[in-house]
Order: sequence, then C-alpha cells, then structure tokens
Amino acid sequence: MFKKLFGSSEPKEEKLLPWIALNTVAQLNDIEEKSKTKTQLIFKHSTRCGISRMVMNQFVADYDVDLNADLYYLDLLSYREVSNETGYKFQVLHESPQLLVIKNGVMVAHASHGGINDMDLTRFL
Repeated sequence: MFKKLFGSSEPKEEKLLPWIALNTVAQLNDIEEKSKTKTQLIFKHSTRCGISRMVMNQFVADYDVDLNADLYYLDLLSYREVSNETGYKFQVLHESPQLLVIKNGVMVAHASHGGINDMDLTRFL
C-alpha cells in the first residue's frame, strides 16, 4: 500500500532513447538528405531551462523507441551556431524546447513547449 502511495524506493531504470548528437552545421545537410528516405526528428533543448527539462523528460517517457525515425538532440546553448543554422535551413523561428520533423528535405511539422508531447509522430512516418 505504501509503495502505491509514495512510490518505490528502488531506483527506476532510465529509458534510453536512440539520440544522435547534433553538434555540427554539416550534419544539417545529412539530415536533409536522410529525410528523403526516413523521417528525421530534431529535439532542441536548453539545458538551463526548467520547462525545457520538464518537456524533455515527458518526451523521453512517452517516446516510442520502435518509431522508424532518426532522433537528433541539439543542446542549443553549447551549439548556438547549429541552432541558428537549423532555423535558417528549415525556416522555423527559434523556440526552446522545440521539436522539428523533417521529411523529404523539408520541415513538415514543428512544436514547442507542451505542444511537443501532443504531437502524433506516427503521422509523419
């Protein structure tokens, strides 16, 4: 009964996603090219923002690891140039956190904040 009320003291197994680090501008051309055969996802995250952390934790918890898409992680504070170029290349205003869906060489959807976890990613496969 106490475990149901207060949770277990046993450590939770952390869910690992198939993140691909996005840390160079050159990778954006690769993402564009790969998107012609497989959906590409870019998760832009601010490591200093509590809201971004909360959204990312929920995204990780809900993400289907069997989804047929490549999943990129962009630490926009460490790689600001890459973040800026992502916005230029895929014609989206910067927000944080933000999820971009790239398919057939273009961004087909994006969301920020709570809208990220409302996206049905299977629509873009």
